[in-house]
Amino acid sequence: MLIRDGFPGQRLRVLPRPRVVEALAEPITDRLLVTDAGHFPHAAAHGRSRPRGADEVVIILCTDGTGHVELRGQEFGVSRGDVVVIPAGIPHRYRADRLDPWTIWWMHVVGLDSDAFVAAIAGSSADCSPVMPAHDPYAVRGALEHVLVSLERDDTVASLRSASGAAWGVLAQLAADRARGTSEAGDPILAVQDYLRENLDSTASVAELATMAGFSDSHFSARFRQASGTSVVEYRKRLRSARARELLITTNASVAEIANAVGYDDPFYFSRHFRAINGASPSQYRAAFQDR
Repeated sequence: MLIRDGFPGQRLRVLPRPRVVEALAEPITDRLLVTDAGHFPHAAAHGRSRPRGADEVVIILCTDGTGHVELRGQEFGVSRGDVVVIPAGIPHRYRADRLDPWTIWWMHVVGLDSDAFVAAIAGSSADCSPVMPAHDPYAVRGALEHVLVSLERDDTVASLRSASGAAWGVLAQLAADRARGTSEAGDPILAVQDYLRENLDSTASVAELATMAGFSDSHFSARFRQASGTSVVEYRKRLRSARARELLITTNASVAEIANAVGYDDPFYFSRHFRAINGASPSQYRAAFQDR
């Protein structure tokens, strides 16, 4: 038998349905509104079965123990550090493991942007898992606690907006995690990205970076594009451009000095790349920023 709530030490807040209707007609919370949130520690026998799905998107973070989620005819395991994202209106069932029951932080969200977040995080294909490891589960937990604290305060506009902001941060970070396509500490692609960020003047070739990651050139290029959404060459250009923009705004260094600082021997070559990304030359960019 599954138990919905009532666990020792639990925290739980649910907005009244009339307040949900009001908030969805108000600015900011019409985009994303948290309707329910809670924390269930060591939730033995916890679970829910929704044959018609939920009216909201359900987000669950497991911080201890294990559990199980059934969705679209498939069952998925949930472990510590995993996040579950269940789209609204999709039949599902979830439960704590019988021998090692989970501890969870959770929220339900609705609003104009909720489906877009689901598509970015969980995908829409039938074979896409609703379970993903959080890159930074401690940050997700902190944000979900912020959501809950906001709702525990009251259901005023200020509190609901505070909860929405924290929820937005959680969902945006999960969408970024999914886009990166990897989460293992020490992942070789992430290590190469860190290297490029920390060594803007590096002239390492794609082949040399592939060797650093331990992959063939073609496999490395494919993995890098999957994780970053762009090629190695374009990724490095954009890192260099971002640093150049900072130097143009915060220093009086010449264009040639800035070009050299971000890895370009030829200031004209640097300017061409900068213009392609920013739509203006370095001098034009600096002048435009100073005129703001």
